[in-house]
Amino acid sequence: MRIDLSGKRVLVTGGNGGLGAAMCGAFGAAGARVAVSYQSGPDKAKAVVDAIAAGGGEAIAIQGDVSDPDSVGAMFEGLDRAFGGIDILVNNAGIDGARAAAWDSEVAAWTKVIAVNLTGAYLCAREALRRMVAQRAGVIINTSSVHERIPWGGYSAYAASKAGLSMMAKTLALEAAPHGVRVLCIAPGAIRTPINRAVWSDPQGYRDLLQKIPLGRIGTPEEIADLAVMLASDRAGYVTGTTVFADGGMTNYPDFSHGG
Repeated sequence: MRIDLSGKRVLVTGGNGGLGAAMCGAFGAAGARVAVSYQSGPDKAKAVVDAIAAGGGEAIAIQGDVSDPDSVGAMFEGLDRAFGGIDILVNNAGIDGARAAAWDSEVAAWTKVIAVNLTGAYLCAREALRRMVAQRAGVIINTSSVHERIPWGGYSAYAASKAGLSMMAKTLALEAAPHGVRVLCIAPGAIRTPINRAVWSDPQGYRDLLQKIPLGRIGTPEEIADLAVMLASDRAGYVTGTTVFADGGMTNYPDFSHGG
């Protein structure tokens, strides 16, 4: 099943690496006009743009800090100049922060994670919705995590940001539905990306990780990217206000597979 998004204008935050780069590539392959948003690493953003162009697609790179309202505003103004608006926003930029128990954590570290993962998604969604509501069409997909549901020791800010992102998406979906706009989340589980290389490249850590996944393997960025393209398309036109988990069954409590 090939999904055709020809002419659709897509912005992917954190689009210059990992899941974001894979999503940009998948949207480009589906015919969309792709804006690769990045905060740092312009060379990586250019590589994503060049790869899309090499495949016959259209892409641009836009620098911006999603946690800064002025920077987000400027980013969307740049998108307006380049593409004349937006049809699909993928709020993908995110950080996990330093591991620390709450009583040992720094307030600044907590605030930074929330600012990027939650406030950043809100700021971008706000700008996108102003345009989408006016045109009575659009889709916002937020990259959440299994940790919107599963606690994660040492990462209270990350888990809180993803749980908050889920409820924010549901609320925005309620507000935007009468205007023809859909809002939802994708919650990846363990995916083979550079951000978690330390786990899947360590034999002991990898074995432990696989015990948490009923399908017995970690996912690929391309699997999440393909899911994002499908959910952004009219094939998923009746899907809004929910989180779609792509986790190999991690949230299905695998420890109970033999009874309890």
